[in-house]
Amino acid sequence: MTISVLRQWRLIKSICLLVGLCLSLFATAQIDISSELLSRVENKYGVAGRQRVEAWKQLLENPDIKILSAREKLKKVNDFFNQKIDFVDDILLWGVEDYWATPVEFLAQGAGDCEDYAIAKYFTLKILGVPDDKLRITYVKAVELGQAHMVLTYFETPRSVPLVLDNLIPQIKPATERGDLIPVYSFNGSGLWLAKARGSGQRVGGSDRLSLWTDLTNRLLQGSL
Repeated sequence: MTISVLRQWRLIKSICLLVGLCLSLFATAQIDISSELLSRVENKYGVAGRQRVEAWKQLLENPDIKILSAREKLKKVNDFFNQKIDFVDDILLWGVEDYWATPVEFLAQGAGDCEDYAIAKYFTLKILGVPDDKLRITYVKAVELGQAHMVLTYFETPRSVPLVLDNLIPQIKPATERGDLIPVYSFNGSGLWLAKARGSGQRVGGSDRLSLWTDLTNRLLQGSL
């Protein structure tokens, strides 16, 4: 559910020190869930992993969902991932301290941490037509847990109070009703911002400065598992 404070500060340091390849996420938002990909998932993760990815494919291709309002899409996507995936720390799941899974890896494993929930929801909503400039992957401090945490936020307008999609609770609530979360910074496919409760925050650079984000988008482009 959370990430360590040490890991949070390591990522904040990377904002200042790392300059990566700038990638367009328009291409990565068009993820091709082919029969070949499903076969690879089944070979590596088993039948259950394939079924979870197939369920995601059905969600993405459902014409009834694509015509829903943005807020209705938020609920569908939030419920889908919160109900299907178990929380497991990266060190237990991947054998490394910090790993950002692609949505396919996340679903195939059937497990992940808070970053994986937020990232999977972000890409899914982009595929379903929610504009990138309304979505932010946001690092927060979870006050009650005393640790850093990641959520997805949705801004109806640049100055509106964002809605928070979180794996800690099932409900989507405005940030003003989440006093247990203190925003630190946020990013998406086009930029990196200092976060705040109301409004989208001050832009401080490109999301490519996050090395883990660059690695994730590269794996998406390559279709690796």
